[in-house]
This record gives sequence, C-alpha cells and structure tokens, in this order.
Amino acid sequence: MSQTEIDALVADFFGAFDNRGGAADVGRLRRLMVPGGVIVNTRPSLAVWTVEEFVEPREKLLARGGRLVGFSEWETASHTEIVGDLATRTGEYRKSGTMDGAPYEGGGTKMFQFVRTAEGWRIVAFSWFDES
Repeated sequence: MSQTEIDALVADFFGAFDNRGGAADVGRLRRLMVPGGVIVNTRPSLAVWTVEEFVEPREKLLARGGRLVGFSEWETASHTEIVGDLATRTGEYRKSGTMDGAPYEGGGTKMFQFVRTAEGWRIVAFSWFDES
C-alpha cells in the first residue's frame, strides 16, 4: 500500500508543473510537502528554497501566458525504499515545453524524502539536477 501511495504522491508532484491545459497548479506543493519542507537544486550552482520561495516564481513562470508554456515533466524510472514511516526515492525524469517561444527539453535526476503523517505520505525534501 505504501508504494502505491508514494507513486501517487510523486505523480501528483510532477502534475503540479503541467500547464498544457492552462496555468500549472504549483501551489499544490504546499499540501504535498510537510511544513518547513526543503527544496534543493545543485546546478548550475547550489540553491536552497523553502516551499514558498520555490512556489512563487514558478507560479508566474508556468501561469497562463507565462514564459514557459505547453510544459510537462514526468518520471521515466525510479527506485523507492520504504522503512517504517520513512521513505526515499531516486528517479530520472524528462521535461518538455516552450520557453520564450523556443523548444525547451531536458531531463535529470530527482531525489525525494518522505514521511508518513496522520494525513498520509508527504514530501519532506526533494532535490534535483538537470543533465541537459
């Protein structure tokens, strides 16, 4: 059951950035993550955000009429390890859209840490790097 719940949580996470049908719902990260969750990107240089610091600029970027349109990203492979109420997941992903009128594609690796709460599994932290 936990694996199925985590798979659904990760699918919901990736869906938060999809704006192919209008504005993306990046704000849903507020409910997918625990309060105080941490977000880290390692390239081109190390950046660390709170949920609010991460969500706000991406809501603008992925809004209807924003700079990045027709965008989606999806997991292509993953490995999840669950130990009691804790879990980790390493996954590869791809992304595609149009940024400022030009094709925008790439992929990379995302790592998630999860905790089981009274409301179900939530993301404690995620980090990523783009390979292309």
